[in-house]
Amino acid sequence: MTVPPLDYDHYARETLRLIGPDPEDWVIGRPDIDHNVVIVGGGQTGAAFAFGLRRAGIGRVSVIDAAPDETHAGVWTTFARMNRLRTPKSLAGPEAGLPALSFQAWHEARHGEASYADIERIGRAQWAEYLAWYRHFLDIPIRYGTTLTLVEPVGTHFRLHLTIRTAEGVEQRVETARKIVLCNGVAGNGKPNIVPPLTGLPSNRLAHTSDAIDFASLSGKSVAVVGGAASAFDAAATALEAGAADVHLFVRRAALAAEPVSRARAYPGAYDNFPALPDAVRWRQALRFRRAGSTAPADAVARVTGFSNFHLHLGAPWQEAAVAGERVRARAGDGSFEFDFVIAGTGYAVDLHARPELAHVADHVLLWRHRHAPAPDERDDALGAHPYLGDALEYLEKRPGTAPYLKNIHVFNPAGFVSRGVPVGDVPCMKRDIPVVIRRISQDLFLEDLDAHEARMNADVPADFDAAQYEHRVYRETDVESAG
Repeated sequence: MTVPPLDYDHYARETLRLIGPDPEDWVIGRPDIDHNVVIVGGGQTGAAFAFGLRRAGIGRVSVIDAAPDETHAGVWTTFARMNRLRTPKSLAGPEAGLPALSFQAWHEARHGEASYADIERIGRAQWAEYLAWYRHFLDIPIRYGTTLTLVEPVGTHFRLHLTIRTAEGVEQRVETARKIVLCNGVAGNGKPNIVPPLTGLPSNRLAHTSDAIDFASLSGKSVAVVGGAASAFDAAATALEAGAADVHLFVRRAALAAEPVSRARAYPGAYDNFPALPDAVRWRQALRFRRAGSTAPADAVARVTGFSNFHLHLGAPWQEAAVAGERVRARAGDGSFEFDFVIAGTGYAVDLHARPELAHVADHVLLWRHRHAPAPDERDDALGAHPYLGDALEYLEKRPGTAPYLKNIHVFNPAGFVSRGVPVGDVPCMKRDIPVVIRRISQDLFLEDLDAHEARMNADVPADFDAAQYEHRVYRETDVESAG
């Protein structure tokens, strides 16, 4: 059914009416706790968690985001530079099983069923527009300008040190929470992966793809992009479209990675049951992906190859890089070059110690290298640095009994890749993993106050009616005899 655009919000609102009102907050309040749950990151998964927790009857949930406002939040209007999303349009997103809240329903209401049928993958700008609608329609409050600077464990809850930036200035504040959900993006458990020799370049000559790059300033300039995955191609294309004089993209491999091996396990059996696989199987799947390489979509490659001033260098890792005068002089596997600016499309490294907010936590977290000892030919230090997550994507203790609070930090960022088999935080993980985390949060909050809940469940309940309503119809043998 196609819903006229002007009636769409009414249609979506009717869906919410039919599933019933949000349950009341059933969580027992504690005088020393400000929030039952703090969600770090107000992007697509942060908003979806806020809605899901609300529907689970869990109140006092706060979503924080370091971005100054909605227009700068998340990746879709900042450092995501693809024209279209990399995931199939048919995947379930943040709609929580409610079709009226899905991208498809939203798109068809505005552009018609035929328009949705015609698109191969969702446009990035349209996805950002849909997510903005989702947040506003569901009235998801997000505290922008709020940065988590330190997680301080106190027993089984946390003191959260926050830096809050407003038009009036900067405020330091400490708030308390029982649960944390890290929906903080690709570097949420690590950092941009700037590798030698790029590490020696100054910031006015180098940027990572996660940075806010002024592409307009690259007009007429010679630009190098280092990396062979999608973000590198997207950055190269954006530079070319901004008028760069030429763009050279350098790839370590002798050929571009073109086999998206993760598709082999995209069917429900593998997707639904991946977290239950033996460690050795999950490790080998992650290793297969690493060795095959992260593939750029065909349209991302075509976006740059149409430019005559685009040059692709294969089998060309950078060996030297230094500033000489006003330019960067580089030596790669296939020659020596000079550039005005360098963009590192070199991905991200998982490293909990690189996150200042995890300073009190990182040493206690169980990592894959602590849990799994692969065969010598299957070793991979980068995969070994990923946290070994529990069934509800929670941190586990490296030494049991030393950090029980870790079970209250749920990781919903790509550091969960080895444990869950998908880039956690992206669309493919939402249907399976968001409900799992919400169920565990609900269970933990309930059982931690079991005495109070047991008392509530055993409380006196007033009768709906008294005996006067039925006593005149109670069967009595004497009544039968007298009638005879």
